[in-house]
Amino acid sequence: MENKEFIIICVIAVIIAAVGFAFVTGAFEQKSNMGNTHFETDFMSGSFVGNVEKVAANDTFLVSYKDKEHNITYNLTTMDNSSALMDIYKFQGVQGPEHRKFNGNEWNIYFAEAMPVVNNKTVTDPSQKMGIIIAECQKESQGYIVYSIIDTNKVNFTLNTFSDSYTNFIEPLLKTIDLKHSDKVPAVHEQFGLSKDDFNKQLEIIHQIEAGNRSALQGQQQ
Repeated sequence: MENKEFIIICVIAVIIAAVGFAFVTGAFEQKSNMGNTHFETDFMSGSFVGNVEKVAANDTFLVSYKDKEHNITYNLTTMDNSSALMDIYKFQGVQGPEHRKFNGNEWNIYFAEAMPVVNNKTVTDPSQKMGIIIAECQKESQGYIVYSIIDTNKVNFTLNTFSDSYTNFIEPLLKTIDLKHSDKVPAVHEQFGLSKDDFNKQLEIIHQIEAGNRSALQGQQQ
């Protein structure tokens, strides 16, 4: 089997790693008003708690914001099948989901911890550990994800919904979000450089392994 064909198993949280740049560099636009900060994108709108700034560099389907005071980075994205992406994250050890329904949207909430990457090197100082909360909502033909990257030295973080980071920042945000339908959203399989058929085959392997069928992986490695 070519390495590419089982790339899903080896990838570590593609989107989280990609947007970690904003957390580390802090290159942002001018400040928004104090208090709750309203945001509007092509695919969702809502309000952050506190004074949150928009990241300077965005594309249509990935938009980032920063709360400098509490050192929280929010990354908002949409794609055709966010549920499939979460299946991969769970396979890699992301914890959850917790289920919440706010404003008519059914959110699946996941938790993880990670170390930042600076100049292509993973920071090893445990004091730099980041907390990650992922809120995902899959509609009929479009999925939505809110990634929150949290400085655990600034805000209390735990791998559940009882921390200050969730109760004071993430849940109030989710309660305000309105989701919008978008045309031509990115396909999740494209993020892994796979065709749709190859992606679906590898996702099925993950499901079989999770069900206890380890021979599914052995068959792919022959």
